[in-house]
Amino acid sequence: MTRRRWIADEVSESHAALVGEHADHLIRVLRARVGQEFDIATDSAVRRGRVTSIGDGRVDFELGEELGAHSSANITLLLSIFKFDRMEWAIEKCTELGVTKIVPVIARRTDAHLAAASAKRVERWRKIALQAAEQSRRSAAAEITAPMRVQQAIKLGGAIRILLNESEQDDTLREVLSTRKGNDEILLAIGPEGGWAEDELQCFVNEGWILRVETAAIAATAVTIAE
Repeated sequence: MTRRRWIADEVSESHAALVGEHADHLIRVLRARVGQEFDIATDSAVRRGRVTSIGDGRVDFELGEELGAHSSANITLLLSIFKFDRMEWAIEKCTELGVTKIVPVIARRTDAHLAAASAKRVERWRKIALQAAEQSRRSAAAEITAPMRVQQAIKLGGAIRILLNESEQDDTLREVLSTRKGNDEILLAIGPEGGWAEDELQCFVNEGWILRVETAAIAATAVTIAE
């Protein structure tokens, strides 16, 4: 039987812990008990973990054998903010696929009310990413940054920076990704409902971003990871 995987909140040599709401779920919902074993993802690897103590909002583990090293596609997704229920679904699915980082972006056509409320949603998005990573047996949750304006986001560095846009281009996403070397970081920028404004597109081009035709965040992420 496959053991449940947890991403540790605290790690110290051969010990790890879950704390707060993270621990409460294991304690109250899954009825954890001392001696029970789980897979525990630490900063460097996935290890076998045995529960050594259970307290109020805390579960401690003794770490044993290493079960595997971290693997990552090293993809950063610049995801323009859109309706929160759909945004949460995109964060969940892209985390399950293996995105390393998600940057919520406030674009010209982002709804003003959503933009204003986005900062207060970051912690919820982080919890969704953590749950999605554990349920899909990822070694780490996607990092969710604070929301950024387009002008700030386009300055982010990466070996390959791709703007997903409806403009027709000759090259496919796969062809662009074929130039990637090793574990180079890839940035994918996904526009808002209604698309990128013309001046935003020009800013991306001026900063050296590559324009491609694919628009769906999950589809583009899947293609990128496959390549």
